[in-house]
Amino acid sequence: MVGRGAMTNSIEELAGSRLLLVTGSNTTETHPVISLRMKKAVKNGAKLIVVDPRKIELTKWADRYIQIRIGTDIPFYNAVSNYIIQNELYAKEYVESRTRGFEELKNHLKMYTPEYSAKICGIDPEDIIYTAKEYAKASPKSAICYTVGITEHSCGSYNVQSLANLGMLCGNFGMPNAGVNPLRGQNNVQGVSDSGSLPTDLPGYQKLEAPGIIEKFEKIWDAKIPKKRGMTKITAMDKMISGDVKFLYVMGENTIISDPNANHAEHALKALDFFVVQDIFMTETAKMADLVLPASSFAEANGTFANTERRVQRVRPAIETPGNAKTDLNIILGLYESMGKKHKLTEPSDIWDEMSSTSPLFSGISYKRLEKEGGIQWPCPDENHPGTEYLHKDQMESGEAGIFSPVDHIEPAEQTDSEFPFVLSTGRRRSTYHTGTQTGKAKGFDEIISEELVEINPFDAHRLSIVDLDLLKVESRRGAVFAKAKLTDKSPPGAIFMSFAFPDTTRTNDLTSDAVDFITETPEYKACAVKISVAKI
Repeated sequence: MVGRGAMTNSIEELAGSRLLLVTGSNTTETHPVISLRMKKAVKNGAKLIVVDPRKIELTKWADRYIQIRIGTDIPFYNAVSNYIIQNELYAKEYVESRTRGFEELKNHLKMYTPEYSAKICGIDPEDIIYTAKEYAKASPKSAICYTVGITEHSCGSYNVQSLANLGMLCGNFGMPNAGVNPLRGQNNVQGVSDSGSLPTDLPGYQKLEAPGIIEKFEKIWDAKIPKKRGMTKITAMDKMISGDVKFLYVMGENTIISDPNANHAEHALKALDFFVVQDIFMTETAKMADLVLPASSFAEANGTFANTERRVQRVRPAIETPGNAKTDLNIILGLYESMGKKHKLTEPSDIWDEMSSTSPLFSGISYKRLEKEGGIQWPCPDENHPGTEYLHKDQMESGEAGIFSPVDHIEPAEQTDSEFPFVLSTGRRRSTYHTGTQTGKAKGFDEIISEELVEINPFDAHRLSIVDLDLLKVESRRGAVFAKAKLTDKSPPGAIFMSFAFPDTTRTNDLTSDAVDFITETPEYKACAVKISVAKI
């Protein structure tokens, strides 16, 4: 429903939205360019509602900031949808002509009154009513934007579905300046998914189970393709420990820093018979490898990137690949040749031609067009098609009606108790991007933040006799880390926030839990139980 993980609409469109509902997204820090479009929308008269447990920077521009309790997105959005239905604020003609399952949704949501959900969320019922009225009034130019604050929960798939239900209810799919827009977290994450790296898909999101798909690619690739879906990384880690997975090849990922329950991840990697890492730096994960292949950075890349709005763009090397490093393409083609099967494709353009010829989403995109026109957004079915600014225009991309899927509230997998009374939520900071693999090499960032900090509410700090920059010991049921305190009302009482960008001193993911979403197996980085104490030096 939300466009294969990509934005249904476009970045520039956000500036023309009448209402922006930003939820589970610290946009100014993780997507600063997109946040500029949001600020432009506000300047143009749009209303901005921010729903987030953490008081992020974007709340300064918001008409209303709603600080829900961590892990209560579903009851909040169920109640918003219920209020819209009960007060007949939904897009009746749209719902009737373009969706199915409305009556089931209507009946399911009846229990989620503003009063009922407000108690679960720890907010005022008026916050739910306000959101419902404003979202419906601004439709069909109401845009929802979210990131991992929605997906990195054990019920992340249901969180997304509750947003999709709301979007369809008010007719915001297939309209300009609207949609449900997941903002991708890193450069070319979208392009990697597009090209078939998901365990369920071949290039262009073509499912293994679809008739004729395996046969088509076996003929093109002159190779047999497994008939079963691949395993997720989470499953693979468990199978390393059990001995069922013996070899691992990691490209551009610092696994033992970014994975949940880092000790478990480290144990899994140590259990391998042979481990290869392809990366631009000697990361903590690369140091564990049997073989390290020095690769190229984005600035040395020749080919295409696809961004969060589905825009395929040409990229060219700005600098030469240094020393013994090779481009990712040359490394992979070298592996083909060393295994006795020289690949018939040798250039990035050859690979794109194969993708576009085999994937209907990209059929109309060519290097020639990209050189002439700049970026083109998929789906682009033929060379005369301009690209798709927003999805689902005349009908849902599936060709079928949009399906309402009722979902229920599920609490985080790991609950607090008397021993572990705080909820830890992890995330990113603008100046220490992701695991710090790249930004950690740039010493200028030390002037902004030079070490990990435990963001704690002043109320909790006073209660525990903690002052700013006290060295704290943070413990979960899996491990303990040390970091200094930062008193701030960004964190609500009962919750703390940490990033995972300083692995040399504070490996935050030693704390996070093994819980995952039951559909996607996305880890629950946003909620685990911890206890805090002033460290004894």
